[in-house]
Amino acid sequence: MCYGSEFAHHHQIAAQTHIQTFFCDVRSPWQKGGVENAIGRLRRSMPRKADIATLTDDDIQAIANRYNATPRKCLDFRTPEEAFHDIQTSVALQT
Repeated sequence: MCYGSEFAHHHQIAAQTHIQTFFCDVRSPWQKGGVENAIGRLRRSMPRKADIATLTDDDIQAIANRYNATPRKCLDFRTPEEAFHDIQTSVALQT
């Protein structure tokens, strides 16, 4: 059995989808909890054996919208959008 090869071609996937890939730092187990929590939230909308190739753009957008509209304890039970709005309105943006 081979361990750790599931992301061996992440650079190819990133190039094809134009999405950056990130990994937890070695010896930083606290980072993995956040990733596992996010995956758990996504799985609520998408069963484990779902074939993502069959999802439409609208399906993916609906999943993303539901994920981003979920209040988070770490954000004082605000949604990510609400937390971002608070930051955006309190920080002067430079151009």
